[in-house]
Amino acid sequence: MISFTIALVALILGYILYGKFVERVFQPDDRPTPAVANADGVDYIVMPTWKVFMIQFLNIAGTGPVFGAIMGAWYGPVAYLWIIFGCIFAGAVHDYFSGMLSVRHNGANLPELVGTYLGKRTKAVMLVFSVFLLMMVGVVFVYSPALVLKDFGWTTLGWVCAIFAYYVLATLLPIDKIIGKIYPIFAFAMLFMAVALMVCLYVKMPALPELWSNLDASNLNKPQSLLGTESYIAKNPLFPCLFLTIACGAISGFHGTQNPLMARCLGSEKVGRPVFYGAMITEGIVALIWATVSIYFFYYGGWRQVVDANSINEFLAQTDGGKNLIQYFTAPNVVEKVCTGWLGFFGGILAIFGVVAAPITSGDTAFRSARLIIADALHLSQKGVHKRLLVAIPMFAAAIALLVWQMENPDGFNTIWQWFGWSNQTLAVFTLWTITVYLVQQKKPFIITLIPALFMTVVCSTFLLVSPMALGLSTTVSYCGSVISLVIACVWFLWWYRKAYK
Repeated sequence: MISFTIALVALILGYILYGKFVERVFQPDDRPTPAVANADGVDYIVMPTWKVFMIQFLNIAGTGPVFGAIMGAWYGPVAYLWIIFGCIFAGAVHDYFSGMLSVRHNGANLPELVGTYLGKRTKAVMLVFSVFLLMMVGVVFVYSPALVLKDFGWTTLGWVCAIFAYYVLATLLPIDKIIGKIYPIFAFAMLFMAVALMVCLYVKMPALPELWSNLDASNLNKPQSLLGTESYIAKNPLFPCLFLTIACGAISGFHGTQNPLMARCLGSEKVGRPVFYGAMITEGIVALIWATVSIYFFYYGGWRQVVDANSINEFLAQTDGGKNLIQYFTAPNVVEKVCTGWLGFFGGILAIFGVVAAPITSGDTAFRSARLIIADALHLSQKGVHKRLLVAIPMFAAAIALLVWQMENPDGFNTIWQWFGWSNQTLAVFTLWTITVYLVQQKKPFIITLIPALFMTVVCSTFLLVSPMALGLSTTVSYCGSVISLVIACVWFLWWYRKAYK
């Protein structure tokens, strides 16, 4: 618990100290925001700062800081380091600058920002990339909650249709009609659940491994030797897989697509730090809590408190005496078991919010962002409902086709989810390079985004080399390739920087 406490304090100090430094680099002022200058009653609406924060938090969070942290806990306490450093120096910086750049560029969407600083060709790539990513988010977050809800009655298909109907309404109606009213409630429930679990941790004070303990012993994703040879097959190696698994709790490209929604609702630039940087730090704290709960749950007997005593023998037989918990407990299952076992009946209700409401509220804003990105690219006004339908109908038709493929393909969900993870962080790479170019042009300390941009470039390129879904090369070859990708990125930047400086 000492490492957990240190990490918690580090995140709070990160917001107070480094967040203030980042704000000074950007220098917000009193100019009219897009919500004031372009008020249209649909997407550009000034809302109270507290409400914007709550919507922003739920927009970027969903189940990311929960499910990602649970799966990231398989690597042991080393996950703390990624949450701390990733959140403070990468994710929160990524979110603040992308959100504030949208404010400064009249509420521009992410592809527009990328095109402004990285060129029209990159903008075209990002346009397709962003819309496809948002479509995957919407599809993934339709099917997974429907699978949970079917246990409460009705069929999976029925729940899918109901969720899609909600998505259509949330995508078409003004942002303050549905999203502005229900999101703060769901965000409060998610925060209350995290705080309650943190209190339980301090009450229980479990003996957990610290960052200075034997970290290798807690890593259940070690490379496996290949028939005694010196070659290795990757079983989700810590690098790069940890940095893709814990995304929303550290850094996530998906956030860059969501930030413009709230950039169009800010009443002042000076509230950007609590809204953008603060929401990311809050998400990091949620991820930290769930990572700690999961470490206790998986490795130190926390599961014993939630396993039915009548089925303990069957449970032990299926998990090799409790040694193989990962294959037995899925991330949604862990959320349900922990909340119900630790927080009682009320905790079970909160678990439904976490497992069902959170992904649904990420899916609706994903489709809303996709609509706005497509409309901006085609220069289509979105003031009239019929104009919004021109974009929404083909968009939802494509989403339904992707969903049907996923439901009919036995491994469709896993395939979409894994590629979503890589696409998500690749989007963050484009955003970080965009911000770096902006800082260079403004003669500001660009090193604060250059280092995260280089690191995430290496992470995403290494995944393509080592993942069985892509090239599936050995870890040795893949890591050599990661060094080459780092060198190429550095050379490219230095060449561009000298050219820009001249």
